[in-house]
Amino acid sequence: MSDGHSGKKFVASNRQARHDYDFEETYEAGLVLTGTEVKSIRAGRANLKDAFARVENGEVWLHNMHVPEYTQGNRYNVEPRRSRKLLLHRAEIARLFGKTQTKGLTLIPLDVFLQNGYAKITLGLGRGKREYEKRDAIADREQKREIDRVIASRQRRTPRE
Repeated sequence: MSDGHSGKKFVASNRQARHDYDFEETYEAGLVLTGTEVKSIRAGRANLKDAFARVENGEVWLHNMHVPEYTQGNRYNVEPRRSRKLLLHRAEIARLFGKTQTKGLTLIPLDVFLQNGYAKITLGLGRGKREYEKRDAIADREQKREIDRVIASRQRRTPRE
């Protein structure tokens, strides 16, 4: 699950979000975690299902991300679904606040990864798809697969000189 070029080790991905939302922009943010949460994430244990982010009082907070308790963590373990602060530049926070307030966009976490020893998250600024848009996307994807299949089968049948 590691990307060899950039030193990123992906821990969790929110695949459902890519199906439910159209994303305009993505942002990379640092996660403020406790020691046992970092150990749990390094062990590859995190879940982004139902997670979302909000701009509150000039800060960005991640809600509903599940980081299970570290098994050797004893009393230092924290609540698995607690709110966690995200680290972004002030200008990015102001931009996100404006877009989420006026244009009806929402902040959805897409990936959690480790980069150079730091836990980071990719946030997508997106708008929810309607049901018919989801069906259209599925139909387009299946149509493209069918075209690719036909092309591949023709290339296999054609003798190469």
